Amino acid sequence: MASRKRRLQPPEYPGSCGTSSELQAAAEKLERGAAAEPRVWDSGAATELQPRVHGAATELQPRFHGAAAEPRDKGAAAEPQDHGATCTEHFHACTASPRRLLWDFFRRPCVALARECLGQVMVRRLADGTEVRGRIVETEAYLGGEDYASHSRGGRRSLRNAAMFMSPGTLYVYQIYGLYFCLNLSSEGDGAAVLVRSLEPLQGLDTMRGLRSKRRKAGGKPLKDHQLCNGPSKLCQALDITKSFDQEHLATTTDLWMERGPQVIAGTEIISSSRIGIGYAGEWVSKPLRFYIKNNKCVSVIDRKAEAMND
Repeated sequence: MASRKRRLQPPEYPGSCGTSSELQAAAEKLERGAAAEPRVWDSGAATELQPRVHGAATELQPRFHGAAAEPRDKGAAAEPQDHGATCTEHFHACTASPRRLLWDFFRRPCVALARECLGQVMVRRLADGTEVRGRIVETEAYLGGEDYASHSRGGRRSLRNAAMFMSPGTLYVYQIYGLYFCLNLSSEGDGAAVLVRSLEPLQGLDTMRGLRSKRRKAGGKPLKDHQLCNGPSKLCQALDITKSFDQEHLATTTDLWMERGPQVIAGTEIISSSRIGIGYAGEWVSKPLRFYIKNNKCVSVIDRKAEAMND
């Protein structure tokens, strides 16, 4: 992926969805089933990662753009030593964005990170230098361990889900049905990660629409702004996010990062609801581990009952 060393101007957000008490009918079946089903693994494995075993524990380290990944010794710092002291300099050399979120932002327990991500801005720099932006309006927390909806449930660990065990902020990108991708980021907690479910498009809407149209049938109705990123696979299409981002870190990769949002989301604006498409997960089906911004039209599925309880 190409790197462009130039200073960004403060972004303008011409395409904000605004807020609305109504959302279109429930998202497509694909979007309802996109969250971490055990049966939808892609066949590709991250072969460049070599885990090192220390007794019963295996420690893994994220892959950094432009450098070979090495396993992290047990007990080592979350980020590599050679990046820890120069993180700020590295970030400025890559993107020069003063709003970029770095290592400390991601060092949170899974639920806390899922909530804190709401309102932050996801930025994607495409190969031609075009940048598209979207505000995160919906997330889901997958806790690992006993969370039966998680890919890492019961401590399951493989080269495919390795990113879930890496330092907080590592990207975990997996494929469903062999066609579509979903974007997650690791958090604190063994095997825990946050699924980014929906974005509110802010910048580059025409570019997003063009990328989405490549995967749609000819002659279909034009997508409205709020439909561009209102689901985990939709936002990956709109931002051209593929498996190539798996095991990259949001604090260092030059083509995908997060920036501080334009406003803080108050706790009263956050709705907690059950996650989508995890009917196989037993008692975990009803756990309120999905979070979204109330009255935002870009949320994939509205839960009126949860909203009523929040009032």
